[in-house]
Amino acid sequence: MKLLSKTSASVTFLTFVFTCIGASQAQEPDFPKTAFGAPDLQGIYSIATVTMLERPEHFAGRATISMEEAAQMGTTGESYLDDLTATPEDGAPDVGGYNTFWMDPGEKMAVLNGEVRTSIIVEPEDGQLPWAEGAQRAIFASRANGRGPYDGPEARPMGERCLVGFGSSGGPPMLPVLYNNHSQIVQTEDYVLILAEMNHDARIIYMDGKVPANYPKWLGTSVGRYEGDTLVVETTGFHPQEGFRGSLRHFFYLSSDARVTERFTRVDERTLLYQFTVDDPQVYSRTWTGELPMNAVEDQIYEYACHEGNYALPGILAGARQQELDGEL
Repeated sequence: MKLLSKTSASVTFLTFVFTCIGASQAQEPDFPKTAFGAPDLQGIYSIATVTMLERPEHFAGRATISMEEAAQMGTTGESYLDDLTATPEDGAPDVGGYNTFWMDPGEKMAVLNGEVRTSIIVEPEDGQLPWAEGAQRAIFASRANGRGPYDGPEARPMGERCLVGFGSSGGPPMLPVLYNNHSQIVQTEDYVLILAEMNHDARIIYMDGKVPANYPKWLGTSVGRYEGDTLVVETTGFHPQEGFRGSLRHFFYLSSDARVTERFTRVDERTLLYQFTVDDPQVYSRTWTGELPMNAVEDQIYEYACHEGNYALPGILAGARQQELDGEL
């Protein structure tokens, strides 16, 4: 048998090493970049899912379930709507604002890394909001001591007044609601725009290092940077009237001093991993983190005409004035 010289053996070994490195690099995804070298995250995405913010009791201790189990449970948007429209045992169903034709909560639970998530919250591990001691009582007490909900339009919720989408659909953090769960991302060198379909909320993220005056805004003040292939966004300066964030499947609160950190990372050609962390010591005993897939869609975002034909608000207030005249309030 012919033996290799030390030089030949070294060359052979190095050739093998570089071949392996090249093969490894070739397997890594080669996602597109913008003209200015940033990871290209642009597109229209949906965050619709029937996975809830907090983990339901029947999933206690289980952060994920199998695809087969999710299918057997029938955890779909259709079954969710059935629950909404079911007639209660003690009387007729609530007529609501509109029927289920308009609702689009999603058709499946959130799936990340091939795992079906039982809650959007991943930290704490129990999937629950880590409320600070007494925080919830203080929040509800402050609302109870304020103006009544029917005193005037300024006492009604922000979404009802068409000022901002309900349930934190525009973020941050961005969470799924009952319908209109699309968002569009547009990038330039100095700014990133995230346009939420719900209420047409447009959030401008400043990427040029020139932070504007941080006065309270409905969606806060967002400043971004790129860390490798990830867009990182820090948001502060939330408006005090936008503290409550509620939908049919979640409720939480952000104080004016809250800080929300978001991370957007492309994981494949049609999916972004959306991660967020809430830091708000006034309200929570620790930070809490959530994750959602943002799935690319072929749909377009259409105009959200909130006020046109919106007779609910004047009707509610007119009804309250009539009750006052009748001595019922």
